[in-house]
Amino acid sequence: MQIKSATFVTSAASPAQFLTPQKPMIAVCGKSNAGKSSLINMLAGQKKLAKTSAAPGRTRLVNYFDFGQFLLADLPGYGYAAVSKSEKEKWGRILDAFFEKKERIAHVFLLADIRRDPSEDDLQMVRYLVYHNLPFTAVATKCDKLSRMKGKERVRAVANAFGLGEGNVLSVSSFTGEGKEGLLARIGQIVQTAE
Repeated sequence: MQIKSATFVTSAASPAQFLTPQKPMIAVCGKSNAGKSSLINMLAGQKKLAKTSAAPGRTRLVNYFDFGQFLLADLPGYGYAAVSKSEKEKWGRILDAFFEKKERIAHVFLLADIRRDPSEDDLQMVRYLVYHNLPFTAVATKCDKLSRMKGKERVRAVANAFGLGEGNVLSVSSFTGEGKEGLLARIGQIVQTAE
């Protein structure tokens, strides 16, 4: 899979604004600060396509990006403590409404920081995806922060926590580009299957 261009399409603040894609759509979800925006920028080969922030909880809308052969939907991060209860509930409703239209979703990338054990929110997300029969791949981000040996250990730990085989956890670094080829290969399979 080669990505020749990527553009921002639109942001949706409510279910009425969700797009009905004419091509396969991949959703990117994960805890606040798991590296969703950085991953999108790495895939696009651009630094500022998706807005990154050192402060978690930046993405509050569903942001759509056109990658040519597929559409990518960047979902609001969950589990961020410093937002109000009503804001968290609003995000929860947006996520629920988004996943309700599962026929629109070809695949989900669930991002988790490789250095941390998956949180209860992450485990709940996995249960949700499994329950709704949504195909997904766990993406362990920030692998450049660990040695190769420690990285392998952590991939195993993430896979075990999520109840997945190690082949269903891809480790990547948006900083160094490590793992990008594997991610592109997975996207290639997703797009082919969805056609």
